[in-house]
Amino acid sequence: MGKSTRPAYLKQTTAGFTFDVFNGIFMSVIFIVMLYPFVNVTALAFNDGFDAVRGGVYLWPRKWTLENFDFAIRSPNLLRGAGVSVLRTAIGTTCTVFGSAVLGYIVTCQNFLGRRFMRFIFIVTMYFSGGLIPTYLLMLQLGFVNTLTVYWVPSIFSAFYMILASSYIQNIPDALFESARMDGAREMRIMLQFVIPLSLPMLACIAIYAGVSQWNSWFDVNLYSKNGKWDNLQIILYRLITQANLVSMITNQNQIADEMRNIQPVTVRSAVTVIVTFPIVVIYPFFQKYFVSGITLGAVKQ
Repeated sequence: MGKSTRPAYLKQTTAGFTFDVFNGIFMSVIFIVMLYPFVNVTALAFNDGFDAVRGGVYLWPRKWTLENFDFAIRSPNLLRGAGVSVLRTAIGTTCTVFGSAVLGYIVTCQNFLGRRFMRFIFIVTMYFSGGLIPTYLLMLQLGFVNTLTVYWVPSIFSAFYMILASSYIQNIPDALFESARMDGAREMRIMLQFVIPLSLPMLACIAIYAGVSQWNSWFDVNLYSKNGKWDNLQIILYRLITQANLVSMITNQNQIADEMRNIQPVTVRSAVTVIVTFPIVVIYPFFQKYFVSGITLGAVKQ
């Protein structure tokens, strides 16, 4: 047999093959470790409560039931809370993405002399804050308490998102902006017609971060929504878990109906986790397509 015609740079050494094997094993272990909690929670969510208390439910429900989801969905305020969560997430994410794009462009604009000072001021807020009580008093003085506004106005501008946006915008060729200015374009038009379209991967990343944060948030609801009008899905489901604990205590004393005896906190908690996580899992793949590189390739005429 003749010698192999495979180029030398394509030949894999023993060390390279060993590295690939161990790297594959390591990544497989990491994948299993990260996936298992979701699989286990899903199995518990579809398992009977009393049966789950015995233990041994890991990857698959041992005794199938939908009572846990039925207990969660029967809450009278669930649909209203879900509507508040969707509205809050939509408004909050949109405002945060737009505010991050504007702020990121401002601190990278060469024509703005105060860009360094503004960047410094925002970075300081990452390390120092007014604290919980002053923040609450500020929201109270602004009239934001018991309103939807308190959920999205404080999050319009973020130092972390500013750093992400400005780092990405800095990679866009400045000649593109100068060309637009020579044609008479204003800064707002440059941002809307050039910066935002060319920064879709970065803005999609910020949208995912902001959207997940808004969807999962519950502490500020507990703090600012005193009348319960703007309670979101998370705080309602949190109260359901507390209610399940009470139901479990009453069950042990045989003081409730037979149909409620299969409700256990561990399975209700798992069902609530599945309900809260499911929308994010469904939406995420639609944003992932924007995570591409080389979006500005060919944007500047040579």
